[in-house]
Amino acid sequence: MSTKQYFQPSLFAFLRDLQANNERRWFLANKARYEAAVRDPLLEFIADFRRRLRNISRHYVPDPRPTGGSMFRIHRDVRFSRDKSPYKTNAGANFHHAAAKDVHAQGFYLHLAPEEVFVACRVWKPNSKARTKIRDAIIASPRA
Repeated sequence: MSTKQYFQPSLFAFLRDLQANNERRWFLANKARYEAAVRDPLLEFIADFRRRLRNISRHYVPDPRPTGGSMFRIHRDVRFSRDKSPYKTNAGANFHHAAAKDVHAQGFYLHLAPEEVFVACRVWKPNSKARTKIRDAIIASPRA
């Protein structure tokens, strides 16, 4: 079985350059580079990841749409932030549960940045009943 390499050094090079030039004018001049190095490979990964994620659970959703899908947008929400940098300097994807109403439900997260790459499983702000079950399971079997 061959392993496809979705993410190239150009993805991290673009994100490093964006860190140094986080302004609209620079981004617009480099938008084609963003699309080729970051957006398109991430969307391709998301589409292909569907098969593998189904082996874990058919209830998690990899959605390869460029807007409104699993890929997080490149634009930052700066409304309440002191840092008004317009762009995120990482690429990310969220694979949420099919029953989820929003991004805050349980799911898997992929994070790609020049200095950190990680995959996480998460439950964000679970209600008290779910939080108790999670804590009890950790206490009952901390190694698992």
